[in-house]
Amino acid sequence: MPKIIGCTIGPYPKDIFGPIPKVTAVFDDGEVKELFSFYPDELSFTEQEFIGLTEREARELRTRKDIAFLRG
Repeated sequence: MPKIIGCTIGPYPKDIFGPIPKVTAVFDDGEVKELFSFYPDELSFTEQEFIGLTEREARELRTRKDIAFLRG
């Protein structure tokens, strides 16, 4: 499975009607893929969290953070 070697997150909204940030990953096989979007008032991520993960692991990270937020 390809591993993430780079990641960008954004753009972040400047107001309530702004765009929803997206996580876009660069994999060691050269593929660039948008993984998911998220609501920045609920979840937060850093690029470093994704380095070395597979696509599946990155999506699982989002799911774990989402569950933690919902359990509040």
